[in-house]
Amino acid sequence: MGFVALSHIGILVLEMFFWDHPIGRKIFSMSPEVSASSAVLAMNQGLYNGFLAAGLIWGMWTAQRQVKVFFLTCVIVAGLFGGLTAKASIILTQATPALIALICLLWVERNSNSNSRLTKDE
Repeated sequence: MGFVALSHIGILVLEMFFWDHPIGRKIFSMSPEVSASSAVLAMNQGLYNGFLAAGLIWGMWTAQRQVKVFFLTCVIVAGLFGGLTAKASIILTQATPALIALICLLWVERNSNSNSRLTKDE
C-alpha cells in the first residue's frame, strides 16, 4: 500500500511540475506542443493523484480498514479507466499494484480473524 501511495506522489510531481519539461515529455512521449497545450489539464490530474496518495497515507496512518479499501478501490478503478481510455500500460503501472495491495490487505485481515477465532475457541 505504501508503494501505491509513493507512486501516486511521483505521478503528482511529474504531472504538476514536470509535464511541460524535457523529463515529462520523455516519460509521457509528448512533443513540446502537446505538453504545453495540456499542462493545465495535467496539473489538475496530478492534484487528483495527490488526493489518492493522501487517502492511502491516511488509511495507513489511522489503520482504518474502510479508508484503505476505499482508496485502493479508487486507484484500481482510475487505473482501469485510464488503461482503457488513455494508455493500456496504466493498468499495469497503477491498477495492478493497487489490486495486489487490496488482495494482500484482505488476505492478512482474513487470516488474522481466523487466527483470533482459533485462539478464542481453544
